[in-house]
Amino acid sequence: MLRPKVPTNPAPTGFVSPPAVIEPPAVVPSVQAPPPVMAAPAPARPTVQLTPGSVLALVGGGTAVVLVVGAVLVSMLLAVAITGASVAVCAVVLRSLLASESKRR
Repeated sequence: MLRPKVPTNPAPTGFVSPPAVIEPPAVVPSVQAPPPVMAAPAPARPTVQLTPGSVLALVGGGTAVVLVVGAVLVSMLLAVAITGASVAVCAVVLRSLLASESKRR
């Protein structure tokens, strides 16, 4: 009753050439000259020299980052603990309500 009609591929139009054979280039050995001796490159930027003030700023910044990350992690842990405790309390209350309902009947 319902038969799908499979489309036929149309014949290619235009000139179709066979694939070309590509030959690898011939390897011709050449006389290699020694590489030129390069002078030591100058540093692109000067080296960083830490002064006592910059060391103190780095230590203070690192301490601040550690304290902030620790406070965030502790607050997330506290939020999970409070949520778990409230779900447990809700479960106990619902269990009590369902148990008292079944005792009345």
